[in-house]
Amino acid sequence: MSLNPRRMLRGPILMRPQGQQSSTYDQRLLESEEGYQWQHADPWRVLRIQGEFVSGFDALGDLPQAVTVFGSARTPEGSEVYNLGVEVGRKLAQANYAVITGGGPGLMEAANRGAHEVQGLSVGLGIELPKEQGLNEYVDLGLNFRYFFARKTMFLKYSQAFVCLPGGLGTMDEFFEVMCMVQTGKVTNFPIVLLGTQYWSGLIEWLRDSLAAQGYIDEADLDLFLLTDDVDEAVAYIVAAHNDC
Repeated sequence: MSLNPRRMLRGPILMRPQGQQSSTYDQRLLESEEGYQWQHADPWRVLRIQGEFVSGFDALGDLPQAVTVFGSARTPEGSEVYNLGVEVGRKLAQANYAVITGGGPGLMEAANRGAHEVQGLSVGLGIELPKEQGLNEYVDLGLNFRYFFARKTMFLKYSQAFVCLPGGLGTMDEFFEVMCMVQTGKVTNFPIVLLGTQYWSGLIEWLRDSLAAQGYIDEADLDLFLLTDDVDEAVAYIVAAHNDC
């Protein structure tokens, strides 16, 4: 795999792993082990966490308007959904948005690839996982994070819209977190797009018939996102929201 000549890596050390790691920094932070010397370890963790925020703010502070694209890491290259991800990245870049993803394979790679191939700014925010992924080759500006919450802050702070392609638990987590932030007014004027009506329609039906019907959310909350199969419609929806500011 050839490296992108425009690629920059800022953040924790990049190294060749010696086999699969047994745990991650997030896991060690959240689990208390027997004999754990918290008074010695946690202050150092605070400094590591602080360093991740500083690195992220430093690297991303000059980004233009950006859209984060979420989606599965397991989608193979050449599939219909992968090609949809490439189209999303390409058309967002052509609309003058930087494209941010989780930096991994699958649909993250697809969106980065689409942006990169039309000379747009392709950003990857990677995360330490037990099964190492690494940043895909289409990332122009990349950071690796130890802690999920630091990485999630960067998605929210430096994105002006979110596009969700089909995905698994990680994509669901990201979608509902963004929805919660928009619903509660923590972030404002952040359009959200769900691409893939066949994939998302069951979830939307559940939101309407269970959550809204029983009063756990308002009917109006179902208007916080656009559901579509049309990439042009998705990009136009995002552009229009920002033009109305």
